[in-house]
This record gives sequence, C-alpha cells and structure tokens, in this order.
Amino acid sequence: MQTHTPSLTCSRLDFSWPDGTPVLASFDLAVGPGRTGLIGLNGSGKSTLLKLLAGELRPDAGTVKVSGEVRYLPQDLTLDVALRVDQALGIAAARAALHAIEAGDVAEEHFTAVGDDWDVEERARATLDQLGLEHVGLDTTIGELSGGESVLLRLAALLLARPDVLLLDEPTNNLDRAARRRLHEAVDAFPGVLVVVSHDRELLERVDRIAELRDGEVTWYGGNLTAYEEAVAAEQEAAERMVRAAETDVRRQKRELAEAQTKLARRARQGRKVAASRSEPKILLGARKRRAQETAGKHRVLHEQRLEEAKERLDEAAERVRDDAEIYIELPFTAVPRGRQVLTMEEVELRNGAHVALEVNGPDRIALVGPNGAGKTTLLRTLAGQLAPAAGRVRTHVPLRFLPQRLDVLDDALSLVDNVAALAPQATPQQIRSRLARFLFRGQRAEQAVGTLSGGERFRATLAAVMLAEPGPQLLMLDEPTNNLDMASVRQLREALAAYQGALLVASHDLPFLRELGVTRWLELADGELRDVAPEELE
Repeated sequence: MQTHTPSLTCSRLDFSWPDGTPVLASFDLAVGPGRTGLIGLNGSGKSTLLKLLAGELRPDAGTVKVSGEVRYLPQDLTLDVALRVDQALGIAAARAALHAIEAGDVAEEHFTAVGDDWDVEERARATLDQLGLEHVGLDTTIGELSGGESVLLRLAALLLARPDVLLLDEPTNNLDRAARRRLHEAVDAFPGVLVVVSHDRELLERVDRIAELRDGEVTWYGGNLTAYEEAVAAEQEAAERMVRAAETDVRRQKRELAEAQTKLARRARQGRKVAASRSEPKILLGARKRRAQETAGKHRVLHEQRLEEAKERLDEAAERVRDDAEIYIELPFTAVPRGRQVLTMEEVELRNGAHVALEVNGPDRIALVGPNGAGKTTLLRTLAGQLAPAAGRVRTHVPLRFLPQRLDVLDDALSLVDNVAALAPQATPQQIRSRLARFLFRGQRAEQAVGTLSGGERFRATLAAVMLAEPGPQLLMLDEPTNNLDMASVRQLREALAAYQGALLVASHDLPFLRELGVTRWLELADGELRDVAPEELE
C-alpha cells in the first residue's frame, strides 16, 4: 500500500555543458501527482531537465529530490537488436527461475530470483496487450520489432516496474496512429507523477497542466494545451496593450521634455534681456541668475526622470511580449499550374514488396499515412530516386526535393550560406543571405556551421536549403517533418508550407498537423497497397 505522495523537487539547480554553455541557473521546480506537459522552444533545456530529474545527469549545484520510484523514457531510444523481449522488460531472470521451479528445480536461488513476483509473466503479457503488443512473444528478439514497437516495448518495461514517477521525452515520435492511441491510453491510466515532453497536440490535450520552460524558468498553466494557448493569447493581448500605452507615455514625456526645454530657454533669454536693462549690483544679478538656473535644472531633471521611467515601463512591457519569430517566404518559381502532371508511378513494386500506382498533379497537397513498417519512407526514397523500384517505372515531370527524417541533406562542416550556395550555384551571396533571413537566419547566424545547430535550427536550415535550391522544387516531399520539433517550430513549418505554391507530399502520423496543411488528398499505405482514403477513416 503506497503511504507517501510521489513528487519531484528541484532546488537552486545549476547545470552547464562541459564547454561552459549554461542551461539552468538557480532553477526551482516542484511537481506533484497528475499529468504535466513540459513544453518550450528547442534548446530551452527540456530534455536536459528530464535527464537531471531521472538522475542521468548530475547538476553542477543544487539538489534534485524524487519521492518514489522513477522511470525515464529517453527521446533517442536504442535497444540491442539481439535482446529478447523478456530481457528488455527486465523479467528474464525471474521468468527463467519460474520455469525452473515449474520443472521441479527447487534451488533456493530460483525462489530468491522470483521473490513475490509469481505472476510476472501474466503481468508482462497484460502490459504488452495494453500497449497493442499482444502479438509479440516474450522470446522474440528486438530486431524483429519495428521502431514504433520498440518504443512501446520500452514503455511496457517502465510500466511493469510500477514506478511512482514516469518521465517521457517525445514518446510519440515514430509511432503510427494505433500505437499513439495505445500510448495515450497508458498516459490517461497512469496514477502517479507523469511529466511528458512533447509537441504532439493530441497527447498534450490529455494533460492536467502545462509547464512552460522559457529563459531558464518554468511558468505554470492549469489545464491542457488548448487552455494554455488561450491563456498565452490573453497574456499577449494584455502585454501588447501595455506596450502601446507605454509607447504613448514615452512620446508624451518626450514632448513635455521638449516643451519644457523650449520654455526654459525662452525664460533664460528674457532674463538676460531684463538683466541687461537693469542697473542692479552684479551680486544681485548673479544670485537671480543662479536661482533661475537651479529652477531650470530641476525642471529639466524632473522631465528627464519621467522620460526614463516611461522608457523603463516600455522595456518591461516589451519583455512580456513573446518574440517568437515567424518564417516568411515567397517562392513564386515553385508554383505549379492546376492540373499539371507532376509525378506518375506505373504499377511500381517497392523494395519492401508493396505495389503502388500513383499520379500526382499540381498543386496537390497529399498526406501519406499508414502503420509503422508499411513502407512510407521506402516509397518517398523511391520517388526521390534514392532507391530503384523492384519493378515498374517512376517518372517525375517537375523538379523535386526530399526532406528525409534523418536531416542528412547538409554538410555539417560547412556554413548554411555555403550549403545553400552548393544547391543554388547561380544565386549571389547577397541573394542567398536575403532568402535565408526569411527563414530566420540573419547576419552571423547564416555563417554558423550546420553541425553546431540545435535540432529545431537544423530542421529549419534543411528546409531552407531544400526550398531555396535551384531549380526551385515544384514537388516537395517530407518524411515525418514534425519529429523532435517544438511547438513554435511546428508553427513555423506550417507557415512555410502554407506559402509554398508547388505540389506537396508529406508522410506523417501527426493528423492535426496534416489537417492544418490544407491537405487535398489522403493516401494510406497499408498491407502492401496504396489507396485513397477519407480523413475520417483514420480516426
């Protein structure tokens, strides 16, 4: 019987990377029972914070206290493909001991290995069933599972340990629709402290509260993602009103200061005229002049103080307005006339055995969906010319570009300017810089080596290079583009694609994102066949 309340607490936490780059300073956090969605910009430190909470990293100063048993699902999950499922679940020793006892071996070490966990196999099977892995045997090896199944298996191992605190970092990446639903259900049912870092709208709609990590501090918002967005919108509206009021006050103070200076200058001229017309002793004239100067000085200082105070209020108000820049692009050369044939696949057999017949016309916006392992990436790589089909013929009638999941299009050693120059040799350096600025790479940011960019920046850089390549792509293909992107980056991607005028083919499990792209055609690749589907069939 659990007699304590699970919780997480950080107190005065400091953490920097080995090169001295600070991540958190004097950071405080307290999380109690319930589901918490941890969000923030790429590079804000969300994944680092989870690793500190899980004990994967040690802080430079401060403390992390966890009340209860904690388990952690990292974003970049790697499992030994030779492991059996029971080994990955952490039950191999207990299971082997159980089987030995059932076979008549009553050695004491077997009873020690089992402990009180006599129903370990039944619990393991129930947990796998709960996550949609009922077809996976305990003796199956990891190499026989898909990437999404491996993520669910790792989650099953965590749940099987019955933790009080569960930390999940982007758990829905690479999960198909069915797997996402299973994970959502597991999140709903978890009884302890759950902290999840995610950009998945559907998952974040299921949390009890949102914790936003921004500029090294956490701000709390009650409710789910929709409630958070409504609260932030209200905050921003109020902040913008304060900025407008502060700007008006600054203008008024500047005007009053100028008027005061004009009046004082006029009075000084009049005083000099009066003094010149009088025959008073010099000592009296000097005293009168000093008093006038002192009065003028006090007036000037008063107005200058008021102006400085107004400027400070403006700065404070401006700090409350979020500066989440937006991508602005205009690429008219990518436009495809309506009905223009863009791509044809004639009775193609993919390398994985799937059979595909497809015709794409401009400016179609196509969503490609389907379960993990169906061959969506194989199809896109075949269309891009990276894989030859096993049979049939692929014909592209317009320039195309492909943005893969791995984002390995760019040369890490080169700057972004040099990478784009290699893809657009006819463009001048000034043209390249001007275009990159619209993707938020301005000034020295465009000179930064690609290998030093954060995950979100790297995605934006790859998108920029692909879209700015020559000739301009009139067919753009993207494979799971929202993986590992924060909410702001997803919004920036959506805005960039909204401005794109060519044909679009996007493979993704993120249905809310696909709907926001204005998809005109939905294709599902499943059971070796590609077919048109209605979006409501995918719910």
